[in-house]
Amino acid sequence: MLKKSGILIAALMVGAVPLTQAAARDLVIVSNGGTFQEAQHNAIFAPFAKKTGKTVVEDTWENGIGVLRTKVEAGDSGWDIVIAESEELQIACQEGLLLPLDFSKLGGEENYVPGAVSECGVGAAIYNHVLAYDKSKISAPPSWADFFDLAKYPGKRALRQSPKTSLEFALMADGVAPADVYKVLATPEGVDRAFAKLDTIKPSLVFWSSGGQPMQLLASGEVVMTSSFNGRVTNAINKDKKPFGIVWNQSLQTVDSWVILKTSPNADAAYDLLKFAGEPEPQSHLPEVQPIGITSAKAFDLIDPTLRADLPTAPENAKNVLKINDAFWIDNIDALTARWAEWSAQ
Repeated sequence: MLKKSGILIAALMVGAVPLTQAAARDLVIVSNGGTFQEAQHNAIFAPFAKKTGKTVVEDTWENGIGVLRTKVEAGDSGWDIVIAESEELQIACQEGLLLPLDFSKLGGEENYVPGAVSECGVGAAIYNHVLAYDKSKISAPPSWADFFDLAKYPGKRALRQSPKTSLEFALMADGVAPADVYKVLATPEGVDRAFAKLDTIKPSLVFWSSGGQPMQLLASGEVVMTSSFNGRVTNAINKDKKPFGIVWNQSLQTVDSWVILKTSPNADAAYDLLKFAGEPEPQSHLPEVQPIGITSAKAFDLIDPTLRADLPTAPENAKNVLKINDAFWIDNIDALTARWAEWSAQ
């Protein structure tokens, strides 16, 4: 492991070849760090390096379309494969920052679950924004309507410091069916309705901005309920033995995807790694470290049965789930973020 410009970099090599002797431009894959990247390292990056004898260098980033623009505009920036959130994928593809993918080199589109294939991206992970709660204070699983019911469940609650996900949850709490959320939110009246619902609990709201904060807020007792990424909740329950519960009903689902930067000089090697990453056997090991929803259509049955129940792709968890509408947020993120910033600061 090396530190470069404050970022953790890992080089995976076969045998005892030191990093200083590696080729000037080995294949570089960029993910999000933490247990998420640890799972990818164990299941995909290290096994690929061992199998092929190719050096794989890992880097991390915290996302942002501006970063991708800067990397591509600089020519060969040193990055090849990058994990991108759904909006970043769409915008970067439209702007020509990414390599359009040839799925014949990735085993075929049919090898992936619905929603994991796009012009410039192939699914890396499926995850949900869920409702998490403190079982020591709330005996039965609450709903989003309960999240907004201060009389029934007193105490602070937390939401992400963002209009995205918060507005959807507010509308579902106000009685809008998941299938109708974006139809309502696409109108000025629908936006007003979401903010009006949020107003009803604003004095009791705490806002979080990084993925680790929701579980910290629950563990400290500062809040009784919070929105969170499903993996954070499951790890807190199973690994940290916290008395927390997770509610999948009316959760919001999204897909992170692997992309290849247009300026990559290692496109062939990138395809090789991504083909391996999409195979059922490597993907089946991802949930051993992090409860990631896998994107291989044939991997689910290979996963340890004791781990399947914690995945967003488990049939019982996928009921009444709303997939985040990327097109809506691409069109509206600036205006709604400005309104959110003004509202949350009041």
